Amino acid sequence: MYGSCRRGLLPWARWRSLQPKWSGLSVQRKEVTVGSDAARSFKTSQDLPGPGFWSSVYWFLFRGYILHMHELQAIFKKTYGPLWRSSMGGETSVSIASPEIMEKMMRQEGKYPMRCDMALWKEHRNMRGLAYGPLTEEGERWHCLRQMLNKRMLRPSEAVLYAPAINEVVSDLIVHLQHEREKSPCGMVVQDVANQLYRFALEGISYILFETRIGCLQKQIPAKTQNFINSIGLMFKNFVFVNVLPKWTRELLPFWNRYLESWDTIFAFGRNLIDKRVEEISAQLEKEEGPKGAYLTYLLSNGKLTIEEVSGSVAELLMAGVDTTSNTLAWTLYHLSKDTAIQDALFLEVVGVVPKGQIPKAEDLTRMPLLKAIIKETLRLYPVVPLNSRVAVEDVVLEGYHFPKGTLFTFCHFILSRDETSFPEPNKFVPQRWLRKERASSHHPFSSIPFGYGVRGCVGHRIAELEMHLALARIIQKYEVRPSRQGDDVKPLARIVLVPERPINLQFLDRQADISS
Repeated sequence: MYGSCRRGLLPWARWRSLQPKWSGLSVQRKEVTVGSDAARSFKTSQDLPGPGFWSSVYWFLFRGYILHMHELQAIFKKTYGPLWRSSMGGETSVSIASPEIMEKMMRQEGKYPMRCDMALWKEHRNMRGLAYGPLTEEGERWHCLRQMLNKRMLRPSEAVLYAPAINEVVSDLIVHLQHEREKSPCGMVVQDVANQLYRFALEGISYILFETRIGCLQKQIPAKTQNFINSIGLMFKNFVFVNVLPKWTRELLPFWNRYLESWDTIFAFGRNLIDKRVEEISAQLEKEEGPKGAYLTYLLSNGKLTIEEVSGSVAELLMAGVDTTSNTLAWTLYHLSKDTAIQDALFLEVVGVVPKGQIPKAEDLTRMPLLKAIIKETLRLYPVVPLNSRVAVEDVVLEGYHFPKGTLFTFCHFILSRDETSFPEPNKFVPQRWLRKERASSHHPFSSIPFGYGVRGCVGHRIAELEMHLALARIIQKYEVRPSRQGDDVKPLARIVLVPERPINLQFLDRQADISS
């Protein structure tokens, strides 16, 4: 049980002090023994090419790449090759922009892969006496927690059980889109599609995690829900400032207190819903009924997690479960609006399986290969997290370089998934490349891994895919999507996740008849 994994662990302060340091990597060439190989000479991280501190300052500040780090990946790869070293803010990292090298690294992760330290998230939890979740825990404690969270979510046969709940939220999304387009002068344009889909994604993941609707798609959002939504945005906004400012500024500037207050609101909102569900379960047990419910009921009733651990986990799952669905769907509709041929083909596929007016079921999606290919292609072009990281838990040897335990690696997902050696015409939206019958050649399996890999992969990726597939099928059933203005190009920005640089506004035109008629 997860609870038993926590006993006998080091106090936080001492445990933190024993964590690997990411800077100060080895400088000298050294003799190491790897596995059964005889000792041999390996190069070290200091032998790697890469931009120095002032070069990084030049690119980030003077050239304005601080919000375009995904594009900087391509420049650095062209300049330094697929493996380079970067230093910024006293922290050194090794960037990987090759699927072959990334596979070698990830296959050496071991049982407890370690991501970049979520120090500021942990600091809030420590100050408030709150439990860690799947994004902040590490080591054996993370492994025990993750085993509990994986159940009822990761297996395809378990994920499809949430389809009725997702379809309920999708139905409300369709109504919401209708209301939004009626606000426009022409009665057809939906402003800021990504924001509307954010409300859908938050409602959907909240319904699954809390087993209750919170009203994100209502015409008038409940005040507590609106405060919750605002707090999520404020937490990320203030996180950017507290992450770069020295600690002594916390008493002088407002960002730190705002950051803490935002997290407090997020946890309080979730804890209120969890306590409500606990009361409902208790009432069922008093009636000698078994607990009836889905994911939250399972977490609360299996006896392996405390309410505090459930609260910490649900809060972090919520943070991870919204942007994937909302941003990916927004980019998908953006590209479909510009490519009528692909959109028409998708419409014919969807209505060929589920006629207009009928609601698709999870099993119907197995007969919609183009729909799934479109989502895959969008995730290739716009990986939700353009940069991901790992900390080596043991010594690693890659391409003749020895990296000691504690080395921070950065995975350049954006440039990996836009590499022309893996994907011809890499910057074009070509969903057909994912259709088995039209594949000219197979790509490297690590060239596009939007949900991560292995035991540290996204716990909710089955749910996210189900949400995106069901929502896209329903939207295309009902609407023909067009740009609000011709030639209205939108590019991505990197704000932790990859987002549109400005609002995506689209026309949603009622489909009058089947294209084939």
